[in-house]
Amino acid sequence: MSGNDFKPRRKCEGRLQVAIIGGGPAGLGLAIELANLPFVDWDLYEKKPMISETGGGISLQPTALRLLENNGAAEYITPTDIYRSSEGKLEQRRNGRTGELLMEESCQEGIPLKYQSCRMARSKLQTALLTSVNRAHIHVSKRLVDIQHTEDNRVRIFFEDGFSDEVDLLVAADGLRSIIREKAFPDHVPEFNGQSAYRTIVSKAEAAKIKELPFAQVFWEHISGAWVMTCPLGDDDFEVTARIRRTREGEDPKSWGRPFDLNELLKEYEDFCLPVRQILQLAAKGQTQEFDMFSSRRLDSVISHGCIAFIGDAAHPMLGNFGSGAAFALQDVYTLAKVLESSMQRSMALSDALIKFDSIRSPFYQRLYRVLNKFSEVKSVAQTEEGSIDERISRHVLRMSQAAETWMIYYRIDEEVAQALSETDVNAVHTRPISRVRQFLEALGVLRRRPC
Repeated sequence: MSGNDFKPRRKCEGRLQVAIIGGGPAGLGLAIELANLPFVDWDLYEKKPMISETGGGISLQPTALRLLENNGAAEYITPTDIYRSSEGKLEQRRNGRTGELLMEESCQEGIPLKYQSCRMARSKLQTALLTSVNRAHIHVSKRLVDIQHTEDNRVRIFFEDGFSDEVDLLVAADGLRSIIREKAFPDHVPEFNGQSAYRTIVSKAEAAKIKELPFAQVFWEHISGAWVMTCPLGDDDFEVTARIRRTREGEDPKSWGRPFDLNELLKEYEDFCLPVRQILQLAAKGQTQEFDMFSSRRLDSVISHGCIAFIGDAAHPMLGNFGSGAAFALQDVYTLAKVLESSMQRSMALSDALIKFDSIRSPFYQRLYRVLNKFSEVKSVAQTEEGSIDERISRHVLRMSQAAETWMIYYRIDEEVAQALSETDVNAVHTRPISRVRQFLEALGVLRRRPC
C-alpha cells in the first residue's frame, strides 16, 4: 500500500494503537506477538518496496529457537533450512594463514537437539516470520521522515510520500541506523568504524570440492584487520563472509547491503591459507554484498517520552560480536508483548509499562556492552605486541576465548520476564488503592485520563 491510500486510525477507547517501523526480524516478530493481544491495533511500516532480507546467514541460538517455537514461526522452518553440527559443535577458530585449529567451542551439555545453535539463510528466517504475519497490516514503501509528540501523550509519524499516522505507541524496529533513535537520542548516531563486511552465499556442492575446507562454522583469524568466516547453511547454501579494515577515499559508507565485486579484495587475502583463498575465489564468481560496519555507545534507556520503545538493532547499536542479533531482537519482542499484556490486565498506564520494559532490557544490554569492552581491550593488545604473526594470532584467539562469555547464548528471557512481572504483582498490592482513587477521579473528569 503506498501514497495516501491508507487513512490514519482514529483513537479507539480501550484499545492500544501501535505503529511498528521496520520489517526485519524484530518488526515481524513483534507483529506476530501483538496479533495475539486482543486489545492492540497494529500496523507495520517498511521503507523498502517489499519485505526482504539481505546478507548471508544468521545464527539461531537456544534462546532464539525457543522464542520462534513460542510465536509459531518455527513451524515454517524445516530441517533442510538449517545447518547444525551433528556433534554439538558451535564454531571453530583457525589460524587464517596456516589453517591450524586453535579453538573449538561445543554446545552446553543438556540442551535438547532442537534448541542447539544452528545457522540458516537470513531470507529463510524472514520468510518464516512473514508467513506468520497478517499482511493486511503491513505497508511497504513507507520511509519514515519525522515524528511529533501530541499533547495527549500520543505520537504522530510522517512518511516521505506524505502519509501520516497517529498512535499510542511507536516501536522502533528500524535497525542500526534507526531514524527514530536519531530523533529521540540525537547524540547516539552510529559512526562508521572503518570496517566493512562482504557476504556471499555459494553452492555447497561447489564448496565441497575445496580440499581441507571444514564443513563447520569456522572463523579464519588474522591480526592484519582481516578475517573470514565460512559455514554451511541449509539446502545447497554455503556462506562466505570476509571482513576487513581498509581506506576508501571519497566513498560514503552504507550500513545496508550493496553489490560489490569481491575480486577487488582477493589480493588482501594472499597471506591466508589455500582453502580460504579458494573459497574467496569461488565467492567472487557470485553476488557479493558490502556492509559498512557502524556502532555507537549504549543507550541509557530503550524507551523515550513514555510512548516509544526500541527493539532489535535500534535498541543496541553495536557490532555483531555475539552472533545473536536475532535472539536479542526476539527477546525484546517477547518482553514488550508480555509487559503490554500485563499492563492491560493491571490497568497500568502505557508509560509505566514501558518503564517496566526498560527495567528488564536495559540491564541486559549494559551487561553485553561490558563484554564488548573486554573484547576491545584484547583487540588493542594484539595490535601492539611482539612475536611472529602466528604466535600473535594464537595468543589473540586465546585471549578472546578467555574474555568471551556464553550466558547470552542460553539466556532464558521467559524466566526473566516472569520474575519481573511477579515483582510488579507484589508492588501492585500496595498501590492498588491509589489506582482506584485515580480511576474514580478520572471518571468524574477531575483528572485527564492517561493513555492505555
